[in-house]
Amino acid sequence: MIWSPPRKQGNLNTLTMIRVVLPYHLKALAHISGEVELDVGGPATVRSVLDALEARYPMLRGTIRDHVTGHRRPFVRFFACEQDFSNESPDTPLPGAVAAGTEPLLVVGAIAGG
Repeated sequence: MIWSPPRKQGNLNTLTMIRVVLPYHLKALAHISGEVELDVGGPATVRSVLDALEARYPMLRGTIRDHVTGHRRPFVRFFACEQDFSNESPDTPLPGAVAAGTEPLLVVGAIAGG
């Protein structure tokens, strides 16, 4: 079980619990087993989830998105509720089921080659 701080009360300070599934190599780097549960302040977006993920696991900074530009790294994809969010704005709201914690945000390492 992953420890999470108590949830804040009120409209602006409400934290949203987001489930995140990472590829094996990132879980190994961060010493994570299973999925991650993150408390995200504000709207649930790819940016807010990655901000919370990198704050909790600083060793993941630069592995999912570029340090300088903040853009998604090549061969990394984001899926939620069977929708591809990889090419959407990082501030696009995630589906309600992800924001409610019933469905995870999937961070997938894409494979290329022939």
